Amino acid sequence: MQTVQVHPGAAERRVDAAGIAASERSPSYTALVWSRFRRNHLAVVAAGIALAVCGLAVAAPLIAPFDPVVGSIGERLQPLGSPGHFLGTDEQGRDILSRILYGGRVSIPAGILPVAVAMLLGGALGVLAGFAGGRVNLWIMRGTDVFYAFPAVMLAIAVSCALGAGVSNSIIAVTLVFIPPLCRVAESATRRVCTQEYVEIARAEGANAGQIVRWHVLGNILAPVLAYASSLLGVSIILVSGLSFLGLGVAPPQAEWGFMLSSLRDSIYTNPWVSIVPGAMIFITSMALNVVSDGLREAMDVRL
Repeated sequence: MQTVQVHPGAAERRVDAAGIAASERSPSYTALVWSRFRRNHLAVVAAGIALAVCGLAVAAPLIAPFDPVVGSIGERLQPLGSPGHFLGTDEQGRDILSRILYGGRVSIPAGILPVAVAMLLGGALGVLAGFAGGRVNLWIMRGTDVFYAFPAVMLAIAVSCALGAGVSNSIIAVTLVFIPPLCRVAESATRRVCTQEYVEIARAEGANAGQIVRWHVLGNILAPVLAYASSLLGVSIILVSGLSFLGLGVAPPQAEWGFMLSSLRDSIYTNPWVSIVPGAMIFITSMALNVVSDGLREAMDVRL
């Protein structure tokens, strides 16, 4: 009877090699998220619309047919489809298409920047509160609860009035509105992560607080925080445009969608289609961003 000699550790090496090969074949989390997002056709179309609007705003100096701040009184309030003015003109004879394109260069960044800054500040406060716990958590979370005593729109208006009119002040006001909810989302996610076994193992192995936060907390709370922050982009554009509509945003003659809607509201009874154009841009952009946010949230949900 022939005896088969097996080298010690050969089986273990085969198992390790199989595990490495399986890990190399398995897609990364980013690839999984992208694959899930692509299967959501509505979200893909909405993302295309949002990117197209952003691209048109970026290319405004190249494709705008007229100067957005120069008008002609003889051509004021031209209707849609007028010769040379596809979207008509405003009350000062300025081309609305040109002002829409240039207005996106203000409205879109002014809507994205508050969410980005609030995600950084609110996320940092939430991680600190959730990881430290105790009195630190109490003071931070009760401090953010103060902002919940005021409706978001009223708080933004109050801060803008206190700081004065201007795009930068509008961005500060909207940022302050978004910090508390993002802080709460980050705090809740951090507390949930800190109860996991891998965090306890890291503590038992001697990892300090900074290492645990860097290697275990931040990576695991990024998905819920980013998903929630993306849902605020459309709201942010509406809030910034609303502040400009009330005269708390850009200063004339600068083009911005909310300010354009405010300046054209007097002509809604005489030439309604012209006055609807900037409002339609706010609606389309915010709706597209909301749909993209929903698709991104579903794609990043690991429970699916």
